[in-house]
Amino acid sequence: MIRIMIADDEPMIREGMAFLLGQEADFEVVGEAVHGGAAVSLAAAQSPDVILMDIEMPVCTGIEATAKIMTENPAVKIILLTTFDYSEYVYRGIRAGAVGYLLKDTDIDFVATAIRSIMQGATMYSSSTAAQVMQQLQANSQGFFVDRMNQKELMEPLTDRELEVLQLMADGLKNSMIAAQLYISDGTVKTHVHRIIQKLNVQDRTQAVVFALRKGLVH
Repeated sequence: MIRIMIADDEPMIREGMAFLLGQEADFEVVGEAVHGGAAVSLAAAQSPDVILMDIEMPVCTGIEATAKIMTENPAVKIILLTTFDYSEYVYRGIRAGAVGYLLKDTDIDFVATAIRSIMQGATMYSSSTAAQVMQQLQANSQGFFVDRMNQKELMEPLTDRELEVLQLMADGLKNSMIAAQLYISDGTVKTHVHRIIQKLNVQDRTQAVVFALRKGLVH
């Protein structure tokens, strides 16, 4: 079961989403938060797998709540929900640690698919603005990742091959595609991915890519 928490100050949206997602056989809605502060407390109490987080909320915003929750539980997957398709929200959401950005008018079936995909290690930035931002980040054209990291700062530096694999991960390639491009086996790719995650001290490949983009290890 995928344990889901929903944070939104609009009762109709929060309760409606909780009801619809609760009908899915592999989902369990473990809590609802009415503002950002409540989201932080509830996340600590319930330890959900996924949080659907409204951005514009009282007490603290969804992005502020995301940053606080990720500090306490970096394994949780947070999907930001918003009515507004603003590039600033996408930038700030990625910085805070969110792995998804969906508009509130997104079909509930797509939301369910996004949750399952994110639990498998994908990211889901599903809006025209978010897609443009992700392209900009990957091209490093906006000077966003200014805190570039020296490999010497890692406990164990990445090898040249691991950096190649990490770059292809950042380009959105799956293991089989990475294997084909580098002329290595799927098993070898899995080993490289595992070692990358260990060396970067992150939970999964999604966090590895976000961390690497932030620190300038990939572009």
